[in-house]
Order: sequence, then structure tokens, then C-alpha cells
Amino acid sequence: MNWILLTIAGLFEVAFAFCLGKAKETAGNEMYLWYAGFVITLVMSMGLLIKATQTIPIGTAYAVWTGIGAVGTVLAGIFVFKEPVTFLRLFFLTTLIVSLVGLKAVSH
Repeated sequence: MNWILLTIAGLFEVAFAFCLGKAKETAGNEMYLWYAGFVITLVMSMGLLIKATQTIPIGTAYAVWTGIGAVGTVLAGIFVFKEPVTFLRLFFLTTLIVSLVGLKAVSH
């Protein structure tokens, strides 16, 4: 169950990074709404991370949490913010995903 919570926490990390990106692109009241979304998703992500670390080793949980956030944020950057897609970027993204799966496989 805590692996599911950790995965959801990682997705909330993607959401708070996405909110920061959208806040940067907007102004006025809309910008403040994106910052409010950032705070809400940040609190949710941290709360779920705390819960997950009650049974998952902190080193593994933190690495997986940041990895999910990194992969998701890169994909959001590519698909939403039109960041460049290069072979090396995709290669290292793939190695990160393989590393995350490996950490899950060897964790108790």
C-alpha cells in the first residue's frame, strides 16, 4: 500500500512543478491561483511521502519520489511546455526509469 502512496506522492510532485511552470507563464490573479495549486500539491506530496517512509526505507523512498517527479516533469515539459526532445534527453530519461524499477525490485 505504501508503494502506491509513494507513487501518488511522486505524481503530486509533478503537479507542483507543473503549477510552477504555469505560474511563470501567467500574471495577475491567474498566477496566484497557480501558486495556490503549487502549495496544495506540495503539501499533498510531502504528506504522502512522510506516510510512505513509515515502511519504505527513506533512501529508497526519496529516490523513487524524486525520480517519479523528475520523469514526470520532463515529460510535462516536453508535452505541455514544448521543451526540446533529443536523443540524449530520452536516453537519460530511460536510464532513470530503469533505475527506479531496479530500486523497487531490490527494496524490502
